[in-house]
Formats: sequence, C-alpha cells, structure tokens
Amino acid sequence: MTATTPTDGLDTVAELAAQLRVDAIRSSTSAGSGHPTSSMSAADLLAVLVARHLRYDWEDPAAGSNDHLIFSKGHASPLLYAVFKAVGAVDDKELINGYRRFGQRLQGHPTPLLPWVDVATGSLGQGLPDGVGVALAGKYLDNKPYRVWVLCGDSEMAEGSMWEALDKASYYQLSNLTAVVDVNRLGQRGPTDLGWNIDAYAARAEAFGARVLTVDGHDLSAIDQALTAAENTGDRPTVILAKTVKGKGFSEVEDSEDWHGKPFKADMAERAIAELGGERHLTIRGPLPDVNSSSHRGGQTPAAGEATQPSPTQPTEPPTPARYELGDKVATRKAYGDALVALGRRDQRVVALDGEVSNSTYAFEFAEAYPDRYFEMFIAEQQMVAAANGLAVRGYRPFASTFAAFLTRAHDFIRMASISGADLSLVGSHAGVEIGPDGPSQMALEDLAMMRTVHGCTVLYPADATSTVALTDAMASTPGISYLRTTRGSYPVLYPHGETFSIGGSKTLRDSDHDQVTLLGAGVTVHACLAAADRLDEQGITARVIDCYSVKPVDSAALATAAAATGGRFVIAEDHRPEGGLGSAVADSLIADGVTDLHLTRLAVRDMPGSGTSDELLAWAGIDADHIAAAAQQLLSER
Repeated sequence: MTATTPTDGLDTVAELAAQLRVDAIRSSTSAGSGHPTSSMSAADLLAVLVARHLRYDWEDPAAGSNDHLIFSKGHASPLLYAVFKAVGAVDDKELINGYRRFGQRLQGHPTPLLPWVDVATGSLGQGLPDGVGVALAGKYLDNKPYRVWVLCGDSEMAEGSMWEALDKASYYQLSNLTAVVDVNRLGQRGPTDLGWNIDAYAARAEAFGARVLTVDGHDLSAIDQALTAAENTGDRPTVILAKTVKGKGFSEVEDSEDWHGKPFKADMAERAIAELGGERHLTIRGPLPDVNSSSHRGGQTPAAGEATQPSPTQPTEPPTPARYELGDKVATRKAYGDALVALGRRDQRVVALDGEVSNSTYAFEFAEAYPDRYFEMFIAEQQMVAAANGLAVRGYRPFASTFAAFLTRAHDFIRMASISGADLSLVGSHAGVEIGPDGPSQMALEDLAMMRTVHGCTVLYPADATSTVALTDAMASTPGISYLRTTRGSYPVLYPHGETFSIGGSKTLRDSDHDQVTLLGAGVTVHACLAAADRLDEQGITARVIDCYSVKPVDSAALATAAAATGGRFVIAEDHRPEGGLGSAVADSLIADGVTDLHLTRLAVRDMPGSGTSDELLAWAGIDADHIAAAAQQLLSER
C-alpha cells in the first residue's frame, strides 16, 4: 500500500505506527542488539510527523527546501531506520540484515553515512543543540521555509546542553525549530529524575523561552494538532512534551524498567509482532517541500540571506589581505581577526561564532564587518560547537572561537562533529602559561592533545601574524575539523607578506651544513628557540631552528632531515603539558619513520602554574630561551 500525501486519514497513520514498532523489533532482534522499547514509545509521534508534517523529498535528500529531522535520541535508531523503510529510502532486506552489522551503513546510532541523516547522534544532549545551528541557517542565512524537527529523549533533558540549546533558540527566536520530547519515564537503569512530571518539564522549557505544548504521545489526533500548532508559532521555538509508554504496543514489556537497550529474543519478537497485528510493508510519504517559497512557515521574518547551498562569491573589489611588517609585534589572535574579515569578504559561506570573548579572540572584527553572518553564543561552548556543526550541515564554513581552555568542555561535541564528517574551524586563544597573571584556570595546557586525538583533525599553532593569516585562509578549505591555537601576547613578525604555509608543513628558520642540534617549537616557543640559537651561537654551537606550526599533520620529512643533520639531537619546547602535544607529535613521527638514533629533550609545563608575568612563567616552566639553550648544551655534552 502506498500513500503520498498528508491528507490520508489517521487510520493509515495508525497502521504506519504499528509498522514502525514491528520493524524496530525485527531489526533489533535480527541484530541481537539495539533499543526496541525506546523506539516503540516514539513510534506514534514519528508516524504522524512523517506522514503529515515533515516536508521532504526522499528522492533528493540534498534538496535545499527539505525539512530537517534530527534524532537527538540517537539510540532509537531502529525507529529512524524503520521510518526510512516506510518512505522507501531503504528496503526491508537492508533494514533486517544491515542493522548493526560490520561494514553496513545502518549503524547502531545514526551517522551521515546515510544521506537522510544530517548529524551523528547517540551521545545524548547533542541533537537539539545541532538543530539550533541548522535553524539559525534557515532563519538568518538561507531564507528557506524548511523546519527543523528534533526528537529528544526525556533522559537527555538532564544534560545542560539541552537547556543551552533552548536558551539560544529563544534568544534567536528560532520559530522554525521544534523539539519533540518523548517522555516515556524510563532511562537506562530506571526512572528519569522527573519521570512523567510533565508540568515540571513544561515549567523549565517555558523558563528558557520556549512555547510548550503537552500531548498524549499515543493519541494520533492530539499529536497531529500539536504538530500543526508548532508550524504556526510566532517568534519562539516550540517544545512538544509527549507523555508516552516505553515499549508501547507489547504488553509484556510496557513501562518496564528491565528492557532498556535489550532486543527481544526470537520467541518474544514473534509474540510482540503478533500483538501488534503482524508485519506490514506500507510505503507512506508526507508532503513535499515548497520549492518556490522563500518565506518561512510559521510567521518568521528572517534576515535576507544567501542561497541554500551557498558558494563562494567574488567581491566587488579585490579584498585587501592583512599585511604586517617584519619585526612588528602583533598578537596572533589579532591576526586571526584580521584574516577572518578578509576571508569573509571573499567567501560568503564563511560565518563566525564566539563564546562571549570576541573582544579577546578578535572575532569582533568579523562581527562588525558582517553582523548578519556572526552568531554570539555567549558562555555556552557546547552550544557554540554544536551550532557550528549545524551551520556546516547547510553548507556554510563556520569559524568558532573562544579561550582555548574552555574548548575542553566541548570536547564531546567536537568528537561527534568529527563522526558527522563536519567541516568546521575552531580557534582557541589565550593558550599556555604565556597568558600570565590570569592563572591556571585560564591556561590551556591540554588543548593540543585533545585536538590531536580527534579523528581527521588538523592542528595548527602559528608563531607570528603572517603565518596566522595564511593558516586561517587554509582552514577554510581544509576538510574536516581544524583547530588554530593563538597567542595572547604580541610577538615579532617573522615572515614576509605572501609567505606560504601548507597544512602539514613547517618552516626551518635557521640551518647550516654543520648544525649540531635542532631546536623545535611552535607558537610562542619558536621565538624562544630563536633567542636560544643566538645564545648557542655565541658559544660556537650551531643550532637548526624549526617552526613546527602544523602540529597535526606534522612535517615528517623536515623532522627526518633534521634528525639526519643533527645526529638525532632535538630540544622540543612547548607551552603545553608534556602528554600529547608537540613533543609527542614529533616523537611519534620520528619513531614511525624508523629514526632510531634519537636524543630528545622535551621541555613542557610539568607542574601546576600560578599567576605571574609571561616571562616569569615561561622561565618557571623551563621553556624560555635560557632553558632551551641549556638543554641543548646538555645534549651535546652527552655525546
């Protein structure tokens, strides 16, 4: 049976809901794992949404006017994949034999390996924050009528990130965003903190500025009315609180605390399917998007924006890139702001976000130049990264900045963005003990390690303004996640305007045919290495100096060449913890290349810093010029 319009009666929708439950059971039983009961509680919600409200061209998932469906409740993947079967996107064979199997695309939690999935979910508390980013693009950039529907679980409402999302959705008046919360009372090990206390959920959501609708999550007519009302909201996001029963449809497990994340054995599955009326193979599609409309449903009045899939545009006049004179003292964070403005002028896909520190990260320069492409996320770093991920879904190139230390709290969002295959650029300023008197709470000393562990992430740490500009430009066209670490203090410009900096490269600032030791740094320690080389030269010791601005990928060829030239003697200085940063990257590379004659001295921040001046703290940590020179002398004395 096939239905293709939203005008079908609710009897057909009821049959669809039963099919979704049956197929969630069939796929998880076949796989021997999965979450059927969590899927069954939300089946009625999805049946009504997909059949009557989700405007989507299933033949063209990249269509610019398609609504977006995000399963923040990613463990309910059996339900999502049952939906994909119901609309004809996957066949029954793939649903049953491909779920949770090695090498198959119907993974345990949804990922964008499937063209109908925008973002990877399953780490609870992230789908709604990602949806905020997609909705921001829809209202302020795309000028398209699509809506963003997010299925949320009640357990994940304990995550602070969900409330960050509602706060920012209200601030930006994202009336194109609807969160449907499946309040089934039960979490993994038992009841959630609020259970079925719908009034408490409603009070909290309303306090964050959302319009709240409550509904019996198994009353198809009531669900239909609530979804219709959500489409006609004015200037607020909508939260639909649906009271549901976990395992709904199979009396043996309904509202049972013992069945989270457990598939039914074959005999149980047979009984459940029989109780639900047997297998069905309906194909039901809801309304298509209105491809001719440029106004938003629900009374939105978005700012004028660009096309749905934005592409680089040519400026009316050539952009003037930032230019700095050799020797001038410029903070790399300032150079980042200058570079971002020039980049934004060239490419209207570029958008910027910041965590309420734009006057320190210098993202404010972009905000002043292009206020329609700047989104302030305030002190909400998780939401900042999630919004960037959502904007990337719509084809934009987001640059998100804050103090490097504060990105650590958003690490899980960065990790999930990598799983999503997102292209986004992160910038962390005020790194290391170099920041001085603010003290250890503000000193990023773990960020390089954190970012190096993210799959496919590019990690950059420029030493001067010229390289910062070049690397900011490079980030805009680098696939995946890229991270730029900037410095608080101002340091001399080392490179002339126009110098090129490739991802995975380095710069050898000093070398000769008779170098005795290699001094290697990144960022602030490059300047200390240069000063140390001067001290060594006065003592008749020639040192090679390498600016390892690309920490990941590291310049393996330059390192191997330096090892051969200096007998494997390296002094590596980094304003970072010894674990996982520059020293680890260099050692990993040399060992991987089979360099066995190594004499490495790794200078890093090994103790707990306090307040002080930059010079005092760099000396205290043992990463200033004097300590680098002394380490080189010690290496040479051990020959």
